[in-house]
Amino acid sequence: MLRTQTSLSTWIRESSMKWLVLLGLVAFSECIVKIPLRRVKTMRKTLSGKNMLNNFLKKHAYRLTQISFRGSNLTTHPLRNIRDLVYMGNITIGTPPQEFQVVFDTGSSDLWVPSDFCTSPACSTNIMFKHLQSSTFRPTNKTFRITYGSGRMKGVVAHDTVRIGDLVSTDQPFGLSVAEYGLGRWRFDGVLGLNYPNLSRSGAIPIFDKLKNERAISEPVFAFYLSKDKQEGSVVMFGGVDHRYYKGELNWVPLIRVGDWSVHMDRITMKREVIACSVGCSALVDTGTSLIQGPGRLVNNIQKLIGAKLRGSKHYVSCSVVNTLPTIIFTINGINYPVPAQAYILKDSRGYCYTAFKEKRVRGSTESWLLGDIFLRLYFSVFDRGNDRIGLAPAV
Repeated sequence: MLRTQTSLSTWIRESSMKWLVLLGLVAFSECIVKIPLRRVKTMRKTLSGKNMLNNFLKKHAYRLTQISFRGSNLTTHPLRNIRDLVYMGNITIGTPPQEFQVVFDTGSSDLWVPSDFCTSPACSTNIMFKHLQSSTFRPTNKTFRITYGSGRMKGVVAHDTVRIGDLVSTDQPFGLSVAEYGLGRWRFDGVLGLNYPNLSRSGAIPIFDKLKNERAISEPVFAFYLSKDKQEGSVVMFGGVDHRYYKGELNWVPLIRVGDWSVHMDRITMKREVIACSVGCSALVDTGTSLIQGPGRLVNNIQKLIGAKLRGSKHYVSCSVVNTLPTIIFTINGINYPVPAQAYILKDSRGYCYTAFKEKRVRGSTESWLLGDIFLRLYFSVFDRGNDRIGLAPAV
């Protein structure tokens, strides 16, 4: 027995040393990894070309009506609203569990939290994962990097037990950051990506896919209800839809392509005039983005039309005119989604009013937009992996 304990202790020390060396190398490295993307024919083009789009939408118009009935395995998880800028929920990792506040992000696919080896200033204000305290922790030698709109991180892939409320994923691959840049001001510990697995920068299977494959959820869907102003009340639900959070029926929109939560947007109008997306464009429905983002030229035109003036990094308007500003309408799949000024005007920490439109970094010539929390506070959203579509309905 003593000999076994000695061998085990030696193995743990050696493994820990290798893990320390690996983390040190990742922290030191500044290499950039580029992930090639392949263009595929979109679902919309395929269906439209064969005059099947309307038939598709009618056939699949409302297949989720039964999901939230009694007996279904619906998990509703609370989110905290931080000043209408970011929504965070608690998860745990490890055995015994260590708790973290993460952003549930449909714009990315990776789950990561800070490691206790992270020396970046951003990590110092967050809870860091202590891998030596978890009996179910399993390291790997795989490294990765992620760049977000507001910052970037680099880390190492590991495995451990992850819990989202009652949902449990054992031996779940996740990232441990060893360096973070530009992410500290948001006060969240990490990110839980809910986009498709092909967009994972770490190459790890996303937790939703693992739960889906293991039939831990009854239906391959998740949904968001985002509250306004108050901290409590927001939820993310897995495996079904709670119809009490929206009014009317869900309008289903097929994805532009399987593998990304982007849909085709018809146009953006104000006072019956088209102000953007004049020939159609793409829109990523992104719970990890607080604002509405688009091409700089078009965003600047919207700022001009509503009389916003640039001060610093934001465009401001007088708070006294908010109720007189026009509603902006986003038309998606033939359905109008109005966003009134009371929704697209926010207040900063000093009480001054600024617009929720922001320039998006454009990587190609195709017009694309990000519909963030400004839009999603108004419209309950369902992300249906089983049918590769998004459902939208007015939130209660």
